[in-house]
Amino acid sequence: MSMSKVKVLVVDDSAFARSRIMRQLDADPHISVVGEAGNGKEALAALRDLRPNVITLDVEMPVMDGITALAQIMRLRPTPVVMLSTLAGPQTDATIAALELGAVDFFLKSRLSASEGEASGQDNLATVVINASLAKVTRTRTKPTTGVVEPVVQRPEITPRMDYVVLIGCSTGGPKALAELVPQLPAELNAAYLIVQHMPVGFTASLAERLNRASQIEVREARAGDVVRAGTALLAPGGFHMEIGARNLIKLGEGPPECGVRPAIDVTARHAAKVFGSKMRSVILTGMGSDGTEGSRAIKAAGGLVLAEHQSTCAVYGMPKSVAEAGLADQVAPLRRISSHIVEMCGSVKKVAILT
Repeated sequence: MSMSKVKVLVVDDSAFARSRIMRQLDADPHISVVGEAGNGKEALAALRDLRPNVITLDVEMPVMDGITALAQIMRLRPTPVVMLSTLAGPQTDATIAALELGAVDFFLKSRLSASEGEASGQDNLATVVINASLAKVTRTRTKPTTGVVEPVVQRPEITPRMDYVVLIGCSTGGPKALAELVPQLPAELNAAYLIVQHMPVGFTASLAERLNRASQIEVREARAGDVVRAGTALLAPGGFHMEIGARNLIKLGEGPPECGVRPAIDVTARHAAKVFGSKMRSVILTGMGSDGTEGSRAIKAAGGLVLAEHQSTCAVYGMPKSVAEAGLADQVAPLRRISSHIVEMCGSVKKVAILT
């Protein structure tokens, strides 16, 4: 039996851009472009009539912009969305806001020309769209955002002792999961945090800034020479592996991608396990593929603990599934409970549980 084609709605205010996107997608035998729209308002009308499997959505459009339209899509009829973005100023932050709202992935418009050639994998728009069609998206009541995140708490001045290091790894669906999880982490917990989100160069600084404004702990993009310390989360910069060297100092590596990505969770986990040993706690969230599995194995071998996100809350149940099926997860829990389990794991409470 042949697999049904992925039905795609293309939304962009530029007729030229729409034509280019549709031409590339229609060239893939697994995709059918079922419609196009010139702004968010037209997209919402087409969504009701065409019921696409995936929507490609421009960020900046007249009448109704992509962020506002995305919020309405996720409220009215949740559908996997791939944002089309440029790597420039406000659009970068708007793209991160879209991922926090529930967009599955994004694709740089500058990569469209490469996509017409011999590009493959995540450099190919059709591949990104097909992968997005596999994601699970859920209804949300989130209001449209301007991209501005206000601080929710006042941070304490006293930094706790670092007894644990928590590695949080994620990929597809990760920015939305991080936007829910990281603000829940208590500043007084005796833990430092290392975050690896699969993301290209140019977007991780904006992600870190948005998380920082919303969180009790300090969150920032990692720089070479940063010290791993309690109450601070260091986010691996796009395009670099985040490693840990002597005196708990961060090193940024440009070694080969692992599991097809750089930064890779496995790289950070191996280095962290070697440096911090049984202090390590690994949290593997939503994402495609198996990155994080071998790193979690290294953490377990060093005496640390591993937590995997439950399938029920994953946009893509790939990485956590790989960890769980390898028998490496000490706990499996839905996203809403992960912060409390991190607190528990940093109190050395060791138990195996599958929580739904």
